[in-house]
Amino acid sequence: MVLLCPAAYSSQPNILFVFTDDLGWGDLGVFYQNESKNDKKHRTPHLDRLAGGGLQMRAHYCPAPVCAPSRSSLLTGVHQGNAVIRNNQFDKGLEDNHTLGSVLREAGYRTCMIGKYGLQGGPKGKQQTGTPSDWPSYPTKRGFDEFFGYVSHYAGHLHYPNDPWKLANKGHQGVPNLWHSDESGDYEISESLSKCYTTDLFTARAKHFLKTHVQSNGDQPFFLMLNYDTPHAALQIPTIPYPSGGGVGGGLQWTGGTKPDAISQPAINTATGEVDSFIHPDYAAEDWSDVEKRFATMVRRIDNAVGDLNETLEDLGLAEDTLVIFTSDNGPHHEAYFKGESWGASSYSPQAFQSYGPYDGTKRDCWEGGIRMPTLAWWKGTVAANRIDSTPSQFHDWMATLCDVAGVPAPARCDGVSLLPTLTGEGEQAESLVYIEYQNGSKTADYKDFLASRRDRPRKEMQVIRMDGSDGKSYKGVRYNIKSADDDFEIYDVESDVDEASNLAGTSEAVKQLQSRMKAKVLQVHSPNESAIRPYDKAAIPASEQAPAGYQVHRFALPGNVSYVPTATGESDPVSSDVIEDAQGKQTFTAPGPGIYEIRGAMALDEVGTYAIHVESESACFMRLHESHAIDLQESGQATSAKRILAAGKHPIVLTIRVEKQGAKTTWTINHP
Repeated sequence: MVLLCPAAYSSQPNILFVFTDDLGWGDLGVFYQNESKNDKKHRTPHLDRLAGGGLQMRAHYCPAPVCAPSRSSLLTGVHQGNAVIRNNQFDKGLEDNHTLGSVLREAGYRTCMIGKYGLQGGPKGKQQTGTPSDWPSYPTKRGFDEFFGYVSHYAGHLHYPNDPWKLANKGHQGVPNLWHSDESGDYEISESLSKCYTTDLFTARAKHFLKTHVQSNGDQPFFLMLNYDTPHAALQIPTIPYPSGGGVGGGLQWTGGTKPDAISQPAINTATGEVDSFIHPDYAAEDWSDVEKRFATMVRRIDNAVGDLNETLEDLGLAEDTLVIFTSDNGPHHEAYFKGESWGASSYSPQAFQSYGPYDGTKRDCWEGGIRMPTLAWWKGTVAANRIDSTPSQFHDWMATLCDVAGVPAPARCDGVSLLPTLTGEGEQAESLVYIEYQNGSKTADYKDFLASRRDRPRKEMQVIRMDGSDGKSYKGVRYNIKSADDDFEIYDVESDVDEASNLAGTSEAVKQLQSRMKAKVLQVHSPNESAIRPYDKAAIPASEQAPAGYQVHRFALPGNVSYVPTATGESDPVSSDVIEDAQGKQTFTAPGPGIYEIRGAMALDEVGTYAIHVESESACFMRLHESHAIDLQESGQATSAKRILAAGKHPIVLTIRVEKQGAKTTWTINHP
């Protein structure tokens, strides 16, 4: 690992990423609740105030409308067309590749994850009950110096680590394991966490991290990823009111001491009173059901916690040096997990507070209510206050953004663009690719708020793409129950048609052309994945009229503070060394010296068919075909192949090579296998 020296820290801000679970776009007061005409409304006063001091990102999308693929795309900077974890692959191991944790740690950051994970991998039977040695993708093996939280997907359904829930259905009657790992070792600590409600526990531990980091590593920047497991069901509530005050001296406090193998009791200052008992006083007297009061209390607890965290940053003098991002993993749930309930037969419905906002759709839907996230960003003195932005963006953009903030290039496999121009209001914002693919066997909910034609509509294979039309406006294409690549997209102007009620498909020649471009684009950004077979996997990828003629080679400076194949950025020089083709069609590039080389060109094919792309390299390299991932060689001296079905014509490639020595060769071929 290459680390920056402490002298470089001064220009690198801290990063606090607050990630909620199943919080809907409509659950934020400033986004929807405050102006809602619904007869039931809950409040988020702290988040509203913080939104007033920063940026509201009102068209920010999750990668898929359920937790595992959403979290994996966020951590890797890869959209679902190129991701390893797709659909409902809970507990599948995050691939051994670059993550937000690893790239920021390499940039000199102290990296810590607190809360829910669910991407640990491991053999069946041990994904929930194993130990870190059983989990190949445990957070400390994926770039995080410290982890404190729930490892498995199931664990995140329960919000007391050491107190069985008396109201639970059959699937939620146990107590989950909670792990703490750092340089000193791995510790399962749930038995020491009696009466610790997880929103409180994770907040107290995050505040503890902030305070101890300032005391012991004050000059080093930190990346703290705080993954709340609420307001996801079970609909469990705290023990007592939120502690008065906030910040360093008030609010929630970690009182468990400094030894993970000997936690003092109580571990936090709210671990007292009766488990699962406190309803926020603003809601206690409302004529609402018990589950509605519970849900509103859970959201309010997050609101209190984020306000407390922000006050802690202020108290520690970190507010002007810390970028804070707040968002959710997917749309609102309709789950409770009470006795006698099964999934799909819940006593709670997001209709209560219209958690989906003005949109149709919930968790597991690709209508806007399932995929548009309640996203805020603030950074005192850098992100201008009280701004609203509706530029489409998506989770995979955070990899590029946080690398930009940290002053390092993003990995070449990152599918995103830096959102720093949007955050700061300075510079030109590059266009983000908003793309979703997801499969689910259930149906869109039969809610009176949704269009009648949409209620109980089968989901199955779904896909979303946002693209500009000939008029310069951004349109959404969406397909449900996809049978083939030829299925038409429904096309909506979602900024003016929030209900997605007016399907524009086929209404004009311009929209017909947009339809064709959408069908081509989704094939060009998609990489087949054997664990998530799609009905369009065997469609030929269309050629591109914009593909370049020949190969163009540019050399960029070799960054001294990263070891991965980076995105080629900064000033470049054209390279006189040619790409040489032999009689068998093998392309060879010989590097004239160390550097990052970006080779842009095209593969010209005479006929449609299945082709094998083969790369051998004496250097680490990464190849894109159109916008899909074709080849990823993370180390030098490797070779690998990929198969794609390609139409006749030109297919653009971008090959990025990290060259450490003069004369290093990289070769590639494309042939019928």
